[in-house]
Amino acid sequence: MAHEIRPAVDEDFFGWLPLFEAYCRFYDTELDDAKALIVWNWIRDDANPLQAALAIDDEGRPVGLAHYRVVPDSLRATRGMHLDDLYVDERARGAGIGRALIEFVHARSLEVGHGGVTWITAADNADAQRLYDAVARRTEWVTYEMDA
Repeated sequence: MAHEIRPAVDEDFFGWLPLFEAYCRFYDTELDDAKALIVWNWIRDDANPLQAALAIDDEGRPVGLAHYRVVPDSLRATRGMHLDDLYVDERARGAGIGRALIEFVHARSLEVGHGGVTWITAADNADAQRLYDAVARRTEWVTYEMDA
């Protein structure tokens, strides 16, 4: 399966939405119309840091997404990218699309600085971790969350 990785454009909303819905379902997170529109508007707003890349198959259908944003790296006094979300349609997995999306985000990180790319994943997401272990270094950092 051939695929192109490119930034999302306004016309991609209805191709992006099923991928984002599936990603939310994977993480047991409810997605309603309001939340979907908020996230899409963040992606399309040049004043908002969230960006999106899509993997497009040879029929023009989005089959993967990456949400990412520029982040400052204060310890290195540069900028890098944080990969917030990565998802590939189950029917398109195994074709290198996840790796290609990560490489796309990595290339963008080199355009904005030298901070590289960081991301997190669920401890039980073993399938994704096999890919991540092949393309990046697992860190010793521990993640914390504080609810609103």
